[in-house]
Amino acid sequence: MKNAKNPSSGTLGESLKTVFAAVVIPLEIIIAVVIYLYVLGDGSHFQGGDSNNPNIPGDYFGIVYKGGYLVPVLISLLMMVITFAIERFITISSAKGRGSVQKFVRKIKALIESNNVDQAIAECDRQKGSVANVVKAGLSKYTELTKSSNIEIDKRVLMIQKDIEETTQLEMPMLQKNLVIIATIASIATLMGLLGTVLGMIRAFAALAQAGAPDAVALANGISEALINTALGIGTSALAIILYNYFTSAIDALTYGIDEAGFSIIQNFSTQAK
Repeated sequence: MKNAKNPSSGTLGESLKTVFAAVVIPLEIIIAVVIYLYVLGDGSHFQGGDSNNPNIPGDYFGIVYKGGYLVPVLISLLMMVITFAIERFITISSAKGRGSVQKFVRKIKALIESNNVDQAIAECDRQKGSVANVVKAGLSKYTELTKSSNIEIDKRVLMIQKDIEETTQLEMPMLQKNLVIIATIASIATLMGLLGTVLGMIRAFAALAQAGAPDAVALANGISEALINTALGIGTSALAIILYNYFTSAIDALTYGIDEAGFSIIQNFSTQAK
């Protein structure tokens, strides 16, 4: 009965996270546009109080605004990376439980080896989190099958292994949810920055051509404005890559902990049942 609750809770969690992503993405695009138009584009950052005029020297808000209409897109991507990173950090921290996963797994292994299965289950209840849920499912099946001497040992081992795998499959998607968004932003942010730079360079050289005479100052300003997009894109992409690698490493550590505890449960059951 306890395991029967897991699928519904997992489905609810996935639904909430899907709704979260569906709300956050358009909301942050809107916020980025507002920041671009009313914060970066405020007249106080430009000569004569008009955003169509050159920006005040040294005013970075005005410089970023001059990057063009792809700037709000890049700002929204940066905001998404930060938001989903916070969401993933909270989720993965919750999956780890109350204490260190490594210490928890070591304690569970020691309790299993001393045949204190009930105490190991109680330890899972104290630890909480995805790792503890998977281990508890395996231990509960362990306790149940210890009393079923009419079933062959190999079949009982397979039943415990299957229960651990099924619980893991319910828990792991929750940990990996929304990582694909961070990975996608890591790929496209640089490209969006380069696109903005190319478009800015095209505008700069087109304006220079229409002027009729070379204007080194105008060309330098145009190139500077165009490179704002590259800076935003590369910075956002670098942050997304670092965060993605951090979260995947954390998930791998949790998976390793689950595998280690599951192996100990199965190995000890095989030894005790013989």
